[in-house]
Amino acid sequence: MSGPANNIGPAPNELIAALQWQIDVGADEAIADYPVDRFALAAQKATQKAAAVPAAPAPEVPAPITAPMPPLAPAATPTARLATNDAITASARSAAESAPDLAALSDSLAAFDGCALKTTATNLVFGDGQENAEVMLIGEAPGRDEDREGKPFVGASGQLLDVMLSYVGLSRDENIYITNILPWRPPGNRQPTDAEIAACLPFLAQHIALVSPKILVFLGGTSAKTLLGRREGITRLRGQWYEYTSPALENAGIAPIPAMATLHPAYLLRQPAQKRAAWKDLLSVRQRLDTLTK
Repeated sequence: MSGPANNIGPAPNELIAALQWQIDVGADEAIADYPVDRFALAAQKATQKAAAVPAAPAPEVPAPITAPMPPLAPAATPTARLATNDAITASARSAAESAPDLAALSDSLAAFDGCALKTTATNLVFGDGQENAEVMLIGEAPGRDEDREGKPFVGASGQLLDVMLSYVGLSRDENIYITNILPWRPPGNRQPTDAEIAACLPFLAQHIALVSPKILVFLGGTSAKTLLGRREGITRLRGQWYEYTSPALENAGIAPIPAMATLHPAYLLRQPAQKRAAWKDLLSVRQRLDTLTK
């Protein structure tokens, strides 16, 4: 039995049309009674997951160690440094003056600990040539080649020096002796310090007294200024005659020795035009030697 259509809600044909539309757009499966916002649900799950994971504990930072600082050593005063240098010089002088010959002097130098250069050098560079030489040449300090071989002036500058000396009848095999103010190489061939020179100077003074040459030749500014007690540069000091003396010479009863300052052969390698000046100095040395040996 069918009755008249009521007016409550949509007509059946409208419902059928709406259902067909859903089927046409792909909504053909009933899942729940209410629509679900999947985007909002995904965001909600992410928030819940982050809240559920416990935060990583912060790394423990050890408490700083508060050990007491050691007391700082007081800075050495000029008077204290001077006293230390004087003590080293006195020790060097005592060791040098007790050496009766060159072999003993070399041993004393090898045992001397008052110069820090000893700890960085490869070899002690004592001297080379004739022990009773007529001419004694004194340079500044050993270089790399000298430090390696343990002999003075064996590198390029030494080879130039040997050639120049040969032209005036001088050689290590016959009548010259060569050494340096310092027997150890300064690191990197740097300039020697005043303290290093002061520590080694007593040994050099005894070295000169034991060789007792007729003439001294100072190679370069450091050697000339140190042994002559002058402040001028080598270009002013070279080419003139001076007299060298020391307590070691006086103790040995040796008169002051004639001395000539000239350019260092290493400088001549850098400034070849200056060889003429050095050649004049060597000619003067030869003439003076001939006068003394007549």
